[in-house]
Amino acid sequence: MLRESVETKPKTESILEIIRELESATGVKRTLLAVCPNSMSVIKASLRAAKRNNAPIKYAATLNQIDGDGGYTGLTQKQFTKMLEIEASRINYKGQYIVAIDHGGPWLKDIQAKEKWDIDKAMNGVKKSFEDAVLAGYDLLHVDPTVDIHIEKDSVIDIRVVASRTVELIAHVEKFRKQNNLPAISYEVGTEEVEGGLADEKTFDLFLELLRDGLKNAGLQKVWPCFIVGKVGTDLHTIVFDKEVARKLTAKAAKYGSFIKGHYTDAVENPYDYPLCGIGAANVGPEFTISEYKALMELEELERIYHTEGKVAALSNIQAELKQAVIDSNRWQKWLKAGEKGKQLHELAPERQEWIIQTCCRYIYQNPEIIAARLRLYENLGNLGIDAEEIVLSTIERDMDKYFNAFNLVNLNNYL
Repeated sequence: MLRESVETKPKTESILEIIRELESATGVKRTLLAVCPNSMSVIKASLRAAKRNNAPIKYAATLNQIDGDGGYTGLTQKQFTKMLEIEASRINYKGQYIVAIDHGGPWLKDIQAKEKWDIDKAMNGVKKSFEDAVLAGYDLLHVDPTVDIHIEKDSVIDIRVVASRTVELIAHVEKFRKQNNLPAISYEVGTEEVEGGLADEKTFDLFLELLRDGLKNAGLQKVWPCFIVGKVGTDLHTIVFDKEVARKLTAKAAKYGSFIKGHYTDAVENPYDYPLCGIGAANVGPEFTISEYKALMELEELERIYHTEGKVAALSNIQAELKQAVIDSNRWQKWLKAGEKGKQLHELAPERQEWIIQTCCRYIYQNPEIIAARLRLYENLGNLGIDAEEIVLSTIERDMDKYFNAFNLVNLNNYL
């Protein structure tokens, strides 16, 4: 597949090319770590972890997290890239980082599905988000039109429709980018979700053929995704990476000059197998939200001990505040399993309640009442000489470190 010339090659593809060259020279395979920036703490911790590991890092931001309306982080695309620039400068991180949209497609932003937007409105919404991202300096867009809320329930979207909408979105971005004289960017396509229609190898092959032909017909022969999302055994509730499937998909993608991208890598049991199987990058998101939550709970326990000793005047009650904010958001309902639909949170088993609260905290970390509770917790412990934020960030960093090591990324910045 034809590519842009070396001089105009996008950042992501330049990094992947160096990884290929290093593998040829040393035999060491590498997988890029893609962090979902689902809270301010995760964003800060990820840059600190990247600096300490002397490694590049990729950000995979959904339109629910970061968009023109601020998303649940409160950040627009432009604000996000500026925040990364400022934070990297603050800690003197001079390594590479990639900024990307994750799951950019119609109805994948919650409000579009909730309000049942029609296809034209939904596609135009995604196009506007893509334009804002490109203007803000994003490096990569995940084009993912694999969901259609208007087809019959339990039906799978026609893969030809997926390919056609993928081409439409890429063509729109390329036209916009060139009209505004903006640098070339990279693309990721496909999804690991079953409803996306790319779960079996036959459909996977057909999609790539349709995409190739569609881009050619649109005059975009030089545009091709560097990442294709593959279903490699992991999802929200499974943690085993399927090496056999991964190798098959990697070989298929390699014929097109692309890498397979893994999603739902959270808490995976065998992360070291990702580079061995040739996976180009892997997303981790909810795991770091849970890391942050657990650190806050550890700090609240300390706060309560000191309160009992008379050293803290007023408790933050952050756990109770978090739980209530999650309930009030109603966004937790999207994570209910089939047999749980229609139930209230308190009707679920205790372990399911806890999992949902931990996972859904990312939606409400920027709520005013949660910011206030966190500040009180930090202040209460700070008055006793405990750097609470440092404990939160270091907890998240610890859980990121295992991926930097398992993916063979340590000191990769020396070559970039």
